[in-house]
Amino acid sequence: MSEHHIRHTTLENGLNIVTERMEQVETVSFGAYIASGTRNEDAAHNGAAHFLEHMAFKGTHRRSAARIAEEIENVGGYINAYTARENTAYYVKLLKNDLPLGIDLIGDILTHSTFLPEEVERERGVILQEIGQANDTPDDIIFDFFQECAFPDQPMGRPILGREDIVASMERETLMGYMQQHYSTKNIVIAAAGNLHHDDVVERVERHFSDLSTHTPPTASPAHYKGGIHQTPRKLDQVHLLLGFPAPSYRDPRYYSAMILSTLLGGGMSSRLFQEIRERRGLVYSVYSFASPFADSGLFGLYAGTSPHQIDELVPAMLNELRTLQKGLSKAEIERARTQLKASLLMSLESTGSRCSQIARQLQVHGRIIPTDEIVRRIDNVTEDDILSVARSLFEGAPTVTSVGSANTIPQPHDIHSFLTAP
Repeated sequence: MSEHHIRHTTLENGLNIVTERMEQVETVSFGAYIASGTRNEDAAHNGAAHFLEHMAFKGTHRRSAARIAEEIENVGGYINAYTARENTAYYVKLLKNDLPLGIDLIGDILTHSTFLPEEVERERGVILQEIGQANDTPDDIIFDFFQECAFPDQPMGRPILGREDIVASMERETLMGYMQQHYSTKNIVIAAAGNLHHDDVVERVERHFSDLSTHTPPTASPAHYKGGIHQTPRKLDQVHLLLGFPAPSYRDPRYYSAMILSTLLGGGMSSRLFQEIRERRGLVYSVYSFASPFADSGLFGLYAGTSPHQIDELVPAMLNELRTLQKGLSKAEIERARTQLKASLLMSLESTGSRCSQIARQLQVHGRIIPTDEIVRRIDNVTEDDILSVARSLFEGAPTVTSVGSANTIPQPHDIHSFLTAP
């Protein structure tokens, strides 16, 4: 899986194709990765990117929705898609000899979807059920509240699934318009990884994606982190809590320092939060931290769920860990976090699907494929001072505090900020 197996071709129409040949596997993953997602929507059409992603599988001029499903499953393959805040992806995984079918299918749904009115109505019902399911899942919906609280009144803060009332009235023409506006050779990367031949992939992509638009899509508005507090009272057995801060973007040189910080603070069973909050105090079943980078911003967050009568002990305990951490780190925990991060990266390289999405994302974010040994070197080069520096910088930022459940005594953001920045 060394980088000399990676090849990159740009077609005359501007479409980028990147592949990685992995000779030791019998499968191939192939996908179209669009640099457009929820943050590219306007307020009146929130949820359009996700709705469109659903519609792509609902029929083309050559295939019905049932036939799309049958063709891929007839060969034991897998087809799926996802929508995120900054990108949308359509991908397949198949046995190596069935790659031509996968390229044909993804090309067909991206260039010849029909958006039949009856299919739009049927899928509208499915998405409304998906929104309902998310609303009924507190440790899921809290992340939407968290995102909106961190980035209020702007595309970056809106829910990926969209708002129920908007989805309920979204028109077929809106979906087609979003696709025409945002799906272009200028912001799509075609990627494949597995037992493949680059030239064969290029020739087939050239044929099956020839009808893609070549216009320049509109640029997303910049993200402006604000922070604040949002509490959603509900009668639940647990209070779900998210505490967050502004964090480095993908392109920020502090990115790897933030990732190591997240790992040692709440990335596993040996992490500080897990050991203190769960193992020593028994306050939670689930507690963890995360770093979510975006192209021009990022979020660092801590999640925990506890019973309402223990929230008064939980929050100070979490905040105390953030303060204590800034006083110094042990060599052992830094090396453990470093090793966890590298192991996660190297293990992911064994998956054709993971590798496929990685090389596509790297090309879109950085304009190049970053060699694995360069990433490992960057992780190895992070020092204790780097981690402490990024920790202080993060925790000096305006906090975002979000809760779902019966909690009346959660500290205000200014109190959290004062506690974390006090001498």
